[in-house]
Amino acid sequence: MKKTLAVAALTTLLLAGCSTQKFNLNPGADLTSDASLTTSQTFFVSGIGQETEVNAAEVCGSADKVAQVLTKQTFINGLLGAVTFGIYTPRTVEVRCVG
Repeated sequence: MKKTLAVAALTTLLLAGCSTQKFNLNPGADLTSDASLTTSQTFFVSGIGQETEVNAAEVCGSADKVAQVLTKQTFINGLLGAVTFGIYTPRTVEVRCVG
């Protein structure tokens, strides 16, 4: 019984590890529109080796037009990281532009 409870608790902790980092660069901007860019970034060895970078100013046309940059680890991203023991750890990136 204790072993089953421990496995259930550990599984819950591992699967609940979603995270979000939100950077509001233009606080007065209307953020109701869809993201201008949504992409998955590939990281290796728990985030040490990043494969690509997203240039938000390039996506929006200039740095003044960037409203928000959001990075998040979704359930699927976390599951992929757990299955590969942290070797492959993807994250989702969203860029929202003004206007």
